[in-house]
Amino acid sequence: MKAADIAQRLAADAEAIVQMLLPNGKRQGQEWCVGSTQGEAGESLKVRLTGPKAGVWRDFAADQGGDLLDLWAAVRGLSIGEAIQEAKAHLGIREPNFEGHREKSFRRPEKPRCAKPTGPVLDWLMDERGLSLEAINAYRLAEKGREVVFPYLRDGQLVSAKYRSIDDKKRMRIEKDCEPCLFGWQAIPPNAREVVICEGELDAVAWFQLGHPALSVPNGAQGHTWIEYEFEHLERFDTIFISFDNDEPGRKGVAEVIDRLGRERCRVIEIPDPWKDANDLVKSHFDALRIKPLFDKARTLDPEELKPAAGFVDEVVAEFYPPDDCDCGFNTPWSKAHSLLRFRPGEVTLLGGVNGHGKSEGAGHLTLDAIWQGEKACIASMEFKPRRWLMRLTRQASGLAEPSIPFIRAIHEWYQDKLWVFDAVGHAKADRIVDVFGYARRRYGVRLFVIDNLAKCGIAEDDYNRQKAFVDQLTDFAKEHDSHVILVAHMRKGQDENRPSGKMDVKGTGALTDMVDTVLVWWRNKPKEEKRRKAEAENAQFDESAEPDTMLICEKQRNGEHEPRIALWFDRESHQFLGSARATPKPYVEFEGAVMGRRAVNG
Repeated sequence: MKAADIAQRLAADAEAIVQMLLPNGKRQGQEWCVGSTQGEAGESLKVRLTGPKAGVWRDFAADQGGDLLDLWAAVRGLSIGEAIQEAKAHLGIREPNFEGHREKSFRRPEKPRCAKPTGPVLDWLMDERGLSLEAINAYRLAEKGREVVFPYLRDGQLVSAKYRSIDDKKRMRIEKDCEPCLFGWQAIPPNAREVVICEGELDAVAWFQLGHPALSVPNGAQGHTWIEYEFEHLERFDTIFISFDNDEPGRKGVAEVIDRLGRERCRVIEIPDPWKDANDLVKSHFDALRIKPLFDKARTLDPEELKPAAGFVDEVVAEFYPPDDCDCGFNTPWSKAHSLLRFRPGEVTLLGGVNGHGKSEGAGHLTLDAIWQGEKACIASMEFKPRRWLMRLTRQASGLAEPSIPFIRAIHEWYQDKLWVFDAVGHAKADRIVDVFGYARRRYGVRLFVIDNLAKCGIAEDDYNRQKAFVDQLTDFAKEHDSHVILVAHMRKGQDENRPSGKMDVKGTGALTDMVDTVLVWWRNKPKEEKRRKAEAENAQFDESAEPDTMLICEKQRNGEHEPRIALWFDRESHQFLGSARATPKPYVEFEGAVMGRRAVNG
């Protein structure tokens, strides 16, 4: 618990605490009034007893104040550390006891045979390092020959000592077998509630000179054994500023120290280039006024996942008003649905359908148009050999039932650097699929991934936990790699196929539709086909435009404002799905000399 936590506990029973500390006071409205921290009767010192400011006090005559922990220390003449221990005992707060943990035994060093710095050592400290005599004396630096002596003191007792040559900074030694300890306790005011922790003893002295008493770690940014032994001594500080060198060891050290001392009370000081540390700032004649912005801007090292909402303003503006070059994913092949349905980066779409209703062919058409829009795609279709799957896709790309061999080769040339195939017929392990997709994303920049289908991913139909885990993997993958994943899935068998299924009919665990971003249902209009057959048998006219051949039904679109039902007409020659009965297939690949058939946009 840090000091502020204990003060808050005291404030929960503020009136009882002030009556105990200052019994000669009296209550006036919402305040306890007394003469001073000495306890005599009077009204100069007032303590708030209720509300959000309970425990806050001010002695207007002495111009001092704080919270109830500060009051406890002031009334009883204690340091904040001593007041914390007494307050804990009063509140019944006990430190946890860990079975099996044994405190190590350390030796206390002999007092070094040294003296106050004079001559070359003092000149080095003041002239070369830029330190003031006041700061040098505050940290009780000493000299031993041509060495600076850094005494590690805590509660007035020598815990350890370090020695540094003024001629060669690599000639540094520290007393052996001593307790790990922070350097600089001797300069920290007894009632201070904030402190700087830095990476070097001279930096600690420099920070003091700049108006911020500081402690230094004993073994650089990477050694943290000191935390165990200083943990209780540091609990008095509500705010700890961390100032380590801006290098890889320093950044790693900051992360660990903050994690262990408490992310919510630690702030990272970022020293601007070209300066490296506090001693550099002192040598460059910085003063407390120039240092203030560094502390004002000191930031918390928040978890990577925790980001301020204000930082998303540009992205939110882009959601309302997408720029022309916005990376917003890809559209469906049908212009009438562009404002209604979109496949966005970082999302997973589940495309469900009954066997034989054309969901795989529909997935192919969606993929083909995405490639045409500029996406790179990777398809894992375990139900067909790649040549069969690509044959159908090539028919759609050509717009012809039987494109010529040169045209087929031209289409596959167009696939180059746009389309990859996960070649595994039968069952593929789910983890392997994700691994291969990750490789395709990193190496080739692929951002659209299609899995056809879930039943072929090596997961049993009744293994709901594994299904959920796999979809969880896919959603994490999509977000991490800013990609889109289309997962094709089967639907449960209903009473008949004459009505579209819904998201509740997707085969497998209900978590499938819960966890994905978009749920689409592909439905083939079997009743229309039956009407067509009857009309053909009777040589009667049949109006193709009266009903669609297929419906693409959006049952869920988490990040969209619509759940459209898109009517589609199937072109038997190209196997493309068209936006209206009058639309004609889109030529995805131009080929000189080929008979392209009908040419138009898909409606």
